[in-house]
Amino acid sequence: MAKLVTPEMEKINRKLKKKSGRGNKPASPGREAWIRLKRNKLAVVGMVILVLLVLIAVFANFIAPYGIDDQDYTNVLSRPSLEHPFGTDQYGRDIFSRVIYGTRISFPIGIICVFLAYAIGGFFGAIAAFYGEKADMVIMRIMDIFQSIPPMLMAIAIAASLGTGAVNLVVAISVSTMPARARIVRSAVLSVKNNDYIESARAIGASSRRQLLKYMLPNALGPILTNITFSIATAILTVSSMSYLGLGIAAPTPEWGSMLSAGRTLMRTAPHVLVFPGVAIMITVLALNLFGDGLRDALDPRLK
Repeated sequence: MAKLVTPEMEKINRKLKKKSGRGNKPASPGREAWIRLKRNKLAVVGMVILVLLVLIAVFANFIAPYGIDDQDYTNVLSRPSLEHPFGTDQYGRDIFSRVIYGTRISFPIGIICVFLAYAIGGFFGAIAAFYGEKADMVIMRIMDIFQSIPPMLMAIAIAASLGTGAVNLVVAISVSTMPARARIVRSAVLSVKNNDYIESARAIGASSRRQLLKYMLPNALGPILTNITFSIATAILTVSSMSYLGLGIAAPTPEWGSMLSAGRTLMRTAPHVLVFPGVAIMITVLALNLFGDGLRDALDPRLK
């Protein structure tokens, strides 16, 4: 039976095509995921906060009203005011400016730690999943040995042996979280390894490198990208915790964890010294978790 299309229906269809701007062209998986992500209001809020944090980090010089080491001993431990929105610390330094500059340290270090851990652990995880058998057994047993030590304890041990500093902190956190990243990449590659398009690529003689890089990893990016957002949040908390313990970024660098450590003795007399760096950590981690939840639902609606 022929499908009846009235002139009014044709007019509505033309309007819908014109509004979408795509005509009869089907939406790509990436575009569909982006549409689903935009419908999640909490994920959009998290994404907006993350964009603002990136802009704050880039333009910190223009946003911060004072330098990170500008001291005013006539305004020591002053309460929040118009002149100092977040108050001042025990050295008369503006806390608002130091929190702003801290975005340049805590946020990028967390991102670098995660991507370095994925670069190393993801490589071994992908190799283990692709070749399987002996390669899988050897690589994953080595990862099991690393994973038998709690990541925080391993990071503390590595940082204590290497010393303080941003580079040593990145190495400590990346190495301690590498086994977990290897397992995530391994499971993601295994989930697509036996799909028909991989068998087709193998049948036409595609090299192992081409199969892995062009067909397996791109189709396994969904769970990996989702985990990256949550891992960055965890890495920022770990960076702050290590700095709080004196094993990360040393004072007077305005890292949020070191700011908390420097003001811990002032919890009762000047709580604003602790509150605002702590709120900065909380907002950053919350934004990453909100965005990560929305990204997970957008990339795989079946998980909702």
